[in-house]
Amino acid sequence: MDSTTLEVDGSVMEGGGQILRVSAALSCITGTAIKISKIRAGRTTPGLRPQHLCGLQLLRDICAGSLDGAAIGSTEITLNPGKITSGDHLADPQTAGSVGLLLQASLPCALFTDASTQLCLKGGTNAEMAPQIDYTVKVFKPTLEKFGVHFDCDVKMRGYYPKGGGEVVVTVNPIKQLSPVTMTERGTITKIYGRAFVAGVLPYKLAKDMSTAAVRTIRREIKDLYISIPSLQEKDQACGNGNGIIIIAESSTGCVFAGSSLGKKGVYADKVGIEAAEMLLRNLRHNGCVDEFLQDQLIIFMALASGTSRIRCGPVTLHTQTAIHVAEQLTQAKFTISQSDDDQTNNPTFIIECQGAGLSNPHL
Repeated sequence: MDSTTLEVDGSVMEGGGQILRVSAALSCITGTAIKISKIRAGRTTPGLRPQHLCGLQLLRDICAGSLDGAAIGSTEITLNPGKITSGDHLADPQTAGSVGLLLQASLPCALFTDASTQLCLKGGTNAEMAPQIDYTVKVFKPTLEKFGVHFDCDVKMRGYYPKGGGEVVVTVNPIKQLSPVTMTERGTITKIYGRAFVAGVLPYKLAKDMSTAAVRTIRREIKDLYISIPSLQEKDQACGNGNGIIIIAESSTGCVFAGSSLGKKGVYADKVGIEAAEMLLRNLRHNGCVDEFLQDQLIIFMALASGTSRIRCGPVTLHTQTAIHVAEQLTQAKFTISQSDDDQTNNPTFIIECQGAGLSNPHL
């Protein structure tokens, strides 16, 4: 192994696919060769699953690099990045693997190209243990715009477990340098809305039941806002059967939060609605500016930005701590986490501060 190859331990902290996504993306952007070992050691089925393999191959293609050891079940890979190039790229794990997670890995790299890049991502648009595509569009995307990041997300087809079959086309504009963000004042919640959906052969009543239960749950804590969660029957734009709900809250300072849940066999629809509502409420009780699922997704952008970013959040998740660990390993970024002093609630908030590495796009 080349002495300049950085070794990354895939079993540390969260010990899952996130280490893979963040380290491979930063490898491409910084031009640092990496060897990742003990991949997904913390999971019941260790090693690469189809969606992880597909994500690595996508990154290899974007940066015209070489990828060794990459096969389903592999616990060790080496990525030697080349030059990041714009163009059209396809990623299809041929499973219901998450489209949102494919985007998480590839989006940062696509920002450092010389021209607009198009990513055609296939798989599950609304998958368990991953951001639903609605979350990507409604929460992740507007928050990234604060860093100066702009991308379009066209949902061509929704795909559900176990078939997959979803398709999302993402167009990413390159950026010279990411701007730092300050998100420390949440303000007041001004809007709550969402969507409850059924697809395939599932009855429309499930969507109505999820929506009704979610609104009833939120009303117990938030009484003064109109809550709009329409029920939708997805027909031509969906592959397979599925049901779920996402509820979004916006604040007066432009912070966005969400709670979501997907239906499962044998689980009553109202329980799915209640779960999503309780997830949203949990993330509104603290005075943070991001929810527990956005925290870790922002770390790589804070690390790349030029200047100091500060984000107020609820309890810092293990995913976030893991992303920080990898970002500090692969860039010059420095993070600190401190408990916020001026929080008057019983739900403490924390400030994640980052002195960004200030990486510039060499092509612009």
